[in-house]
Amino acid sequence: MIHRTLKLTCFALLLPGMIYAQNVKKLTIQEAIQLGVDNSKNLKLSQNKIEQNMAQLDVVKDSALPSASVSAIYNHAEIPTNQLRIGGADAINLPKRADAYIGLASVSQLVYGGGKLKYAKESTKLLADVARLDADKVKEEVTFATIDTYYALYKLSQSHKVVDQNLESIASQLKQAERFFEQGIVTKNDVLRFQLQQSNVTLTKLEIEGNQKIVNYNLDILLGLPEDTQIEISDPAGDAMAMEPLTNYLDRGMTTRQELKQLDIRTKAADYDIKSVKANTLPTFSLGADVYYINPSGNFIPSNHQYIVPMTVGATLSWNIGNLWTNKNKISKAKIQQDEFVIQKTIQTDNVRTEINKNYQNYQVAKNKIDVLETSIAQATENDRLYSSRYKNNVASVTDRIDAETLLFQAKINLEIAKADAGIAYYTLLKSTGKISQ
Repeated sequence: MIHRTLKLTCFALLLPGMIYAQNVKKLTIQEAIQLGVDNSKNLKLSQNKIEQNMAQLDVVKDSALPSASVSAIYNHAEIPTNQLRIGGADAINLPKRADAYIGLASVSQLVYGGGKLKYAKESTKLLADVARLDADKVKEEVTFATIDTYYALYKLSQSHKVVDQNLESIASQLKQAERFFEQGIVTKNDVLRFQLQQSNVTLTKLEIEGNQKIVNYNLDILLGLPEDTQIEISDPAGDAMAMEPLTNYLDRGMTTRQELKQLDIRTKAADYDIKSVKANTLPTFSLGADVYYINPSGNFIPSNHQYIVPMTVGATLSWNIGNLWTNKNKISKAKIQQDEFVIQKTIQTDNVRTEINKNYQNYQVAKNKIDVLETSIAQATENDRLYSSRYKNNVASVTDRIDAETLLFQAKINLEIAKADAGIAYYTLLKSTGKISQ
């Protein structure tokens, strides 16, 4: 019984760790991007818009199909004055009541409508392409939001590691100061200064941990993961981020950027709209066939020779010649709309080029910062080593010792943040070209 109790106790102690382990998920940045894209609600909404446009295209295609209708009419007449006399002729006696059944089946097909159906179909196809580009743009936004949040968590994770290392170093310095104080080498003030430094760095650690929880939660929501999932990230700064010439990014942006491609498509769609308006001045031609069933006998199922079934075939040519002089302003309006798209593209092109150049320069600066900070860490490390030796030999003050250690601590954090900032700057540059994944 005691043995069983011990087993249960051990299981109870291990259970929280097991539950925690189940809620930990290791993700590379590419895995995070894929999760973000797969679970994006905005992307699902964009896909819905594409489906709406495709459904509209089907509706337009249906307009080319023949139209057909079937109708049935039943008439009942009461004739109170049923005797008719015309001139000196004998009176015509009509029935006091009459029933009639009439049926009609009609089929018609528009053969030529000035090309309006064709233009409507092409225009709707182009609008579906615009919707697809909208979805591509949303995908890029989702991808970048995932990258940005992933790097934010990376910054905090790396800062947390540096803070832990700093706390270990401070703890060692504090023990040394306490020994020196017991030996009468340093004053109580030296011990208090190290304790104060330890408290300040601990507060920094608590702040980082709080921010980690916030960013981790945001990333869980973004990736569609359970809200209590603890995400462990890999080092995204290790990814290849070679810098190409500025012209490469500019050329890529001109051919890939969704806004520019959309304006090209809208210009083409506007051209079809102009053609469709011009088609109003052309004649239309259609064919039709009708079948009638006329049964005046009053019997639902008549005998032979008590009903007739006439059939007709016809062709209709119509031309609204009034459109020849009333349509010109509509054409002018459609052309003005097309010109607006052309002007918008020139403006957007300048904006894209400006944006790409700005992000290119920012990435260059971010990379240069890493080089400078790596040099500063080497300098801060040597400075910290010198003041550590001087303090041990009672040559440097406790203030000098703490300042040297703080400089090294800050330089390490700045380097990790600079690496993350360089990664974000790189992906920002790619985003401005219209395509993050290469």
